[in-house]
Amino acid sequence: MSGAAAAPTASAAAHPDTTDSGTTGFGTTGSATLDSGTLGSATVEEQRLDRAAPQEILRRSGFDTVAPEFTRVLERSGSYARAERVVAQQGARLWRRAVDRAQGRGAAGGDLSRDDDRPLYWARLGMTREVRRWTPGFGLTDAQRTRLLDTLERTSRGRQDIHYPRAKGVKRILVTGFDPFTLDQDVRTSNPSGATALALDGTTIRTADGPARVETAVFPVRWQDFAEGTVERTLRRQLPRVDLFTTVSQGRVGRFDVERTNGAWRGGYPDNENVSRTGTVPVTDPASQPQWTSTTLPYARIVAASTGRFPVYDHTSVTEIPAGGTDPVVRPDGPTPGSTARAGGGGDYLSNEIAYRATLLRDRLGLHDSLPGGHVHTPVLEFGTGNTDPATGTVTDPGFVRNRLDIIAQVRSILTVAADAGAVRGTARTRDRGRPGR
Repeated sequence: MSGAAAAPTASAAAHPDTTDSGTTGFGTTGSATLDSGTLGSATVEEQRLDRAAPQEILRRSGFDTVAPEFTRVLERSGSYARAERVVAQQGARLWRRAVDRAQGRGAAGGDLSRDDDRPLYWARLGMTREVRRWTPGFGLTDAQRTRLLDTLERTSRGRQDIHYPRAKGVKRILVTGFDPFTLDQDVRTSNPSGATALALDGTTIRTADGPARVETAVFPVRWQDFAEGTVERTLRRQLPRVDLFTTVSQGRVGRFDVERTNGAWRGGYPDNENVSRTGTVPVTDPASQPQWTSTTLPYARIVAASTGRFPVYDHTSVTEIPAGGTDPVVRPDGPTPGSTARAGGGGDYLSNEIAYRATLLRDRLGLHDSLPGGHVHTPVLEFGTGNTDPATGTVTDPGFVRNRLDIIAQVRSILTVAADAGAVRGTARTRDRGRPGR
């Protein structure tokens, strides 16, 4: 995930030759560089809301009404139990509204192109800020406020909206994306992986072996959420039910990458709260934690296929400390036996981490040999010629929109190739037989 040369991909770096190792100049101290906010005060992410570009994005999409409407409903709740229901309903409504807008349903709400993922991101932050500073008459404990915020995160990210049809012969594909990030470098930033999630959620891909239903979710760019298990909580129930999954994030300039190997290392690049974390990826049962996990996507078929205007690479390079060594070494062909991870193919940021967590969960569920899954990096979403300076540029331009639409279309084509490759064998329906549908 990245939008600039100095920034990482959600995995590591937009330019792997300079930042995949995490040496970005922001520091890797393992501590927050700015206060991430306390209950009752705005977080670093929420503080960016009042800048001109986010306000324009909200206004030009019609999403500027989301937080005020949410606040009015919340203030009428009258009890914590009612507030819980309001937050869940309004969070789900925001997700559905963003998906509908991206897929051409309902009013556009303004002249911002429908494929834009940013209205969802900024509207959600408007809602979380209102929850954080809400002081209802019935009293609200810190624990209750935290639960409301968690409910809002879950419902507004599609995590509770993953529903597959029960019809026979319909395959199931799960795709995840990310929020925009590196917003202090350019607050206009969009993330094509999040836009892809909105564009594909609930859609059907026609494959050579029949229809495949795609369901999606979007994850935050925050180290702490990952440490607290948001990926595993979202995917644990779904992986045994699906036929194919891919985590998606923004990667390198001008290219797609299918990441062959994922590493168990956090490189410390600051997240959307300007928090840094460096160390081994924290997971349950660390004693059995591997240094590396691998894709089971049909990467050779994906790379060989004609899927769109961007080239697609089978990316095998990693950074490791060799067995018995002390210094990191770049290995173009993947890790060597007994080595310690310092960067997966996707680097050492959160897209490497979601790939690592998802594929580790796949393996711990005993699905390595039956479930194709892994990580795909999209090209960096670039603004058009003459609109690259965040100080003087506009929030959108025709080249920017065209780039995003082309990336979305190519992800869809990549998924079709993966399904057509024979990697999707209907194993999920076999495993699911006898379970109630959703």
